[in-house]
Amino acid sequence: MDMIGKGIYFEDLPVGYKFRTIGRTITEADITNFVGATGMSEVLFTDLHYLENETDFDGRLVPGALVYSAAEGLVMTATLQYTGVAFLGMELNMQGPVFAGDTIHVECEVVEARRTSKRPDRALVRTFNRVIKQDGTEVMTLNPLRMMKCRTEG
Repeated sequence: MDMIGKGIYFEDLPVGYKFRTIGRTITEADITNFVGATGMSEVLFTDLHYLENETDFDGRLVPGALVYSAAEGLVMTATLQYTGVAFLGMELNMQGPVFAGDTIHVECEVVEARRTSKRPDRALVRTFNRVIKQDGTEVMTLNPLRMMKCRTEG
């Protein structure tokens, strides 16, 4: 019986390939749980009075690390189940805030894809990922490099 939900193999990720994830709304509960689990007890995330009276933000601010984590979750679910081997690094840039109730999705483009030199059944794939809010605003960019499984040996 075929298993559905498996990730994408290296051969299916040529340079220039683009895809988009489904969306995910970040809730108040997500913020509370994330701050509690990580210890990110910055007043920007824990003190609504401070946020409303001492900052220029209009709403419950989402930690950038939570935005990144949610975006990675969306990408992993769609592409890396059983085929992702390792996360090797990235650059990450924030362009704007995300607030409780915002829905994000990720738009990805493969910008590098090559087999490793040591193992013919492994490849390196780098994507350029744009995290987009429901209004079309780009709030984050990142370019993760991952080791992926190959369907065939080189």
